[in-house]
Amino acid sequence: MTDTTHQQLLDNASAFALDTVAPGAEQWNRDGRIPDAVYKQAAELGLCRLKVPVSEGGHGLDATLMTQVLERIAAQCFATAFSFVVHNNLTGRLAQIASDGIKNQHLSGLMSGERIGAFLLTEPGVGSDATAITTRAERVDGGWKLNGEKAWISNTAVASTLSVYAQTDPEAGARGIGCFIVDASTPGVVRLPGYDLLGGHALGTGGFELHDCVVGDEAMMVAPGDGFRAAMQGIDLARINVAAMCAGMLERALDVATEYVSSRTAFGKTVSAFQGVQWMLADVATDLVAVRLLAADAARLSDAGEAATVAAAHAKKFATRVALSRIADCMQVMGATGLSREFPLARHLAAAKMAQYLDGATEIQNVVISRALFKR
Repeated sequence: MTDTTHQQLLDNASAFALDTVAPGAEQWNRDGRIPDAVYKQAAELGLCRLKVPVSEGGHGLDATLMTQVLERIAAQCFATAFSFVVHNNLTGRLAQIASDGIKNQHLSGLMSGERIGAFLLTEPGVGSDATAITTRAERVDGGWKLNGEKAWISNTAVASTLSVYAQTDPEAGARGIGCFIVDASTPGVVRLPGYDLLGGHALGTGGFELHDCVVGDEAMMVAPGDGFRAAMQGIDLARINVAAMCAGMLERALDVATEYVSSRTAFGKTVSAFQGVQWMLADVATDLVAVRLLAADAARLSDAGEAATVAAAHAKKFATRVALSRIADCMQVMGATGLSREFPLARHLAAAKMAQYLDGATEIQNVVISRALFKR
């Protein structure tokens, strides 16, 4: 991608965030989903094919460029941005390795926003230990039969193309896990109601049940032996994106708070004249710089083909931690007005807490970091 094309994509993301996401986010969170028309609008701006290779009609973005696009959207609504993370990761992977039959069935719809993707790994009784999934894929004549339940799935409310991780051989453990592309309209696929959460409802989080759902051989996108590794690679990229999106929320919160205290008066002077307020916002600014540097370092390693798992864990752990505390600080300097839905800070605060669970809770990041520490 040329610098000019890249800049146009960033401009498109900024315009989409300001003109569409900002005015719509509160309603989407009340509705528990992003409207279909919004995905199609995003697709027209090139935002639904970020990871698709150029040879397949996409932008072929690396991790660094993708984080820059998503940070702009997250500045207005984290849940909306994460919906596009999930969609773009699946679309890019499908374009790169799926069978021609699956590409013909799904790819053009995914890139046009007519279809939305979802990543089905987590299960009700299996949270962070993805190797213990119990959804089964059993061999049948000409294909596979899937049975099981998936939980905490982003885009449940709108998804039509599902990447389902299932165990083909329980005796093989992680090496028995494969990934299948399943149309959500396939008989046996049951879409469950969305969860009632603290916030982030625009992400449409819920679950799916699979009851004797039969798919053809061509539906297997990642074969057993490679399925678990592929899932973890996708999660590394998602963690990097979450960190960058936290930077987007932090920057927006800092801008809103700074503007507010600069115009609000108390005790005969502007609130921004009080040193305590200045120093609170200075700490936010410092942490914002640190979040961006950690996310950029993890993205750089990923783009260089180097191991990025630990760097992604550091970035996500730190970013989600400071996002929660520093967005709260921005709200605090605004007084009770910081709670108002007139501003995005309350929405961002709930999203910051949600971010601590997405793609591995903070404690899982500590597991990843400490394992690397003691190996060294």
